[in-house]
Amino acid sequence: MAPYSLLVTRLQKALGVRQYHVASVLCQRAKVAMSHFEPNEYIHYDLLEKNINIVRKRLNRPLTLSEKIVYGHLDDPTSQEIERGKSYLRLRPDRVAMQDATAQMAMLQFISSGLPKVAVPSTIHCDHLIEAQVGGEKDLRRAKDINQEVYNFLATAGAKYGVGFWKPGSGIIHQIILENYAYPGVLLIGTDSHTPNGGGLGGICIGVGGADAVDVMAGIPWELKCPKVIGVKLTGSLSGWSSPKDVILKVAGILTVKGGTGAIMEYHGPGVDSISCTDIANLADEFKDHLVPDPGCHYDQLIEINLSELKPHINGPFTPDLAHPVAEVGKVAEKEGWPLDIRVGLIGSCTNSSYEDMGRSAAVAKQALAHGLKCKSQFTITPGSEQIRATIERDGYAQILRDLGGIVLANACGPCIGQWDRKDIKKGEKNTIVTSYNRNFTGRNDANPETHAFVTSPEIVTALAIAGTLKFNPETDYLTGTDGKKFKLEAPDADELPEAEFDPGQDTYQHPPNDSSGQHVDVSPTSQRLQLLEPFDKWDGKDLEDLQILIKVKGKCTTDHISAAGPWLKFRGHLDNISNNLLIGAINIENGKANSVRNAVTQEFGPVPDTARYYKKHGIRWVVIGDENYGEGSSREHAALEPRHLGGRAIITKSFARIHETNLKKQGLLPLTFADPADYNKIHPVDKLTIQGLKDFTPGKPLKCIIKHPNGTQETILLNHTFNETQIEWFRAGSALNRMKELQQ
Repeated sequence: MAPYSLLVTRLQKALGVRQYHVASVLCQRAKVAMSHFEPNEYIHYDLLEKNINIVRKRLNRPLTLSEKIVYGHLDDPTSQEIERGKSYLRLRPDRVAMQDATAQMAMLQFISSGLPKVAVPSTIHCDHLIEAQVGGEKDLRRAKDINQEVYNFLATAGAKYGVGFWKPGSGIIHQIILENYAYPGVLLIGTDSHTPNGGGLGGICIGVGGADAVDVMAGIPWELKCPKVIGVKLTGSLSGWSSPKDVILKVAGILTVKGGTGAIMEYHGPGVDSISCTDIANLADEFKDHLVPDPGCHYDQLIEINLSELKPHINGPFTPDLAHPVAEVGKVAEKEGWPLDIRVGLIGSCTNSSYEDMGRSAAVAKQALAHGLKCKSQFTITPGSEQIRATIERDGYAQILRDLGGIVLANACGPCIGQWDRKDIKKGEKNTIVTSYNRNFTGRNDANPETHAFVTSPEIVTALAIAGTLKFNPETDYLTGTDGKKFKLEAPDADELPEAEFDPGQDTYQHPPNDSSGQHVDVSPTSQRLQLLEPFDKWDGKDLEDLQILIKVKGKCTTDHISAAGPWLKFRGHLDNISNNLLIGAINIENGKANSVRNAVTQEFGPVPDTARYYKKHGIRWVVIGDENYGEGSSREHAALEPRHLGGRAIITKSFARIHETNLKKQGLLPLTFADPADYNKIHPVDKLTIQGLKDFTPGKPLKCIIKHPNGTQETILLNHTFNETQIEWFRAGSALNRMKELQQ
């Protein structure tokens, strides 16, 4: 997240055609609209200020910017226990945002709550269900046809319950948040794990599961473990081919994908002022003391980066924390046997498709075109929003990128999340792609486990797509023009914001009506895309005895492994159908294979979902054993719903990713960790487990696990948990939604 010092003048310039946030009411303190679309919902800096002052007096120490925003949204700042990394905070977020794949389950859960209207401003964004095939307009038309039932459900549910609806083609949730809803000091939760674009405007935007979103939409305080704060002090200034993306790539290499769990990244220091945010001002200026870190504030971890020395980076393959300087990746690839030829370069997506990003890529493209060159690799461009698409079309960037050989895709997630109908390779074919996306886990982009995906900045992607090889370093290497002469690409430069202001493009927003009494939301009982939810069973008051191990997972297990995206996205609103992808990507330690586990009754190996359904049918409750950082990646609430639906009772791992751990708790499952990580090795897939201590389930008190081996011997180990009193009530009620209904009654 960027501090206030960066924001004011750039935001004043950025207000543009739509006059975002503040244009009509700049003078009225405490009467500034949260967005252009909600003129009667105001920014409450006065309450933020009041709460910050209470907490600062209680803690008697300087506060980081992250703490000011989080603690400024406390439900009870006077009495709330506050200890980083330990206490659970009860917060009142300002708003909720939901992308269409996760919004289905979130709205189905909200419908099940029985509440008539959302309690805070909320929006739905149709961005995930559009598959990239041939180009923007055709792909969008196809998506509207294929997904008509789902879009209609989301539109009518939004209208019924007071939720704004961004239609297909509007753009990606993160860019829409940045353009319309982010502001310094906002606390926003989104049903996606990468909502941090708002952090670029000094807000805190946190990814959650749909059940968390339902809490906030229901007006219930939202619980979050008090986050740690990792400070990233930036000095110097960027130049040449280095970009803000390289800061993230560098930090990912330092922290790894696990290192940021439970923490907020706060960028500060003099170097921040040299970094742009791709798109209020006066009101923020009044409260600026609360929108910057206090002098002398403490960070749980401090990373220092000199931007003047930072080189362009490219991370991958298969994980976003395997960091390499661009100058070195070619040699590393040769050594490791990674394909050097780049089959496809892909720019854009949610986090890297700003006007400046597109301008820098176009600046690289123009140089190549001037020498008669086009991309050697295939090349795609994904605008982050309709506003970005319309503006880069008007200003010629899109045409320059087409001239280079690029295809402009729809304003949607597309290949970033596996929505890519890729035709140039066969599944299993070893190949390399380079993207400006945010994740590159195995099979994420095209469902091919042999695709070596690398992430870097849009301008580096463009340069590499022109050269067609990982061995190309644009800082030092030369290209050969059609005239036979060698030339070197100059470092690109581009305007942060368009001179002629933004072109808003087509109007794609649907306001919820003032009166929704006549609005109906229909879900057909025979639908294969949507399914109303049935409550999960309550805890029976007993310990969990003789749990069968469904699978003992070996190595990395992201939410992509637990609940794959791609073709499965169409079932995000139908719990039973999507449960057929449960853990199909996870590697079974018993045989080293994916989607192949032993049925403990029949002794036959078969798909994971089929085995889980067999156990459920025969009343056999089961458990999953996992490795480190289980459930990292996209939020995938379905990765928690599916095991619960198919009879799972607990997930035992070395460690969890934050969102997934919370999602599991919300659905009445037990996410537990080995008190001694080495105990992972004591459990074998053929064992049975009994979890004891649930009758006296208490925050901070470990549970006992009896491991029963087939030879009749037993071992006892301890399992830690992070449940608080409220979350224990979720478990006892069967789910957080069940508990909400109990409280209403």
